[in-house]
Amino acid sequence: MQIGEAAARTGLSLRTIRYYEEVGLVKPTARSQGGFRLYTEADLARLELIKRMKPLGFPLEEMRELLELLHPEAESAVPLSEVQRGRLVAFSEAAERRCRELKADLATAEALAATLRERLGAGSTVT
Repeated sequence: MQIGEAAARTGLSLRTIRYYEEVGLVKPTARSQGGFRLYTEADLARLELIKRMKPLGFPLEEMRELLELLHPEAESAVPLSEVQRGRLVAFSEAAERRCRELKADLATAEALAATLRERLGAGSTVT
């Protein structure tokens, strides 16, 4: 599929997908005769994974490393080494920690929204 369909299916912008290609996080599997980027389902899965990493604040280099650990370029999946397994554990712990932080931020935002709803419900008018 071309980049437009990949963007529509992942919810990412064309610009974002091109940026991820530019920084080496993803590359189109092929190009058409006209030079258009062509993406496969595996490419979309990689884009979805990048999309899930983004809100957790992983820097680009860590994103590259995590993508390699989760989707090695080799034809057959080789068991993880102890070092690789250790890195995955560290990534998992970082993701869990960031999820807790995001949940706390969400709770704070929800409390503010509730305060605003209460104030609006107390008879004040909005113009």
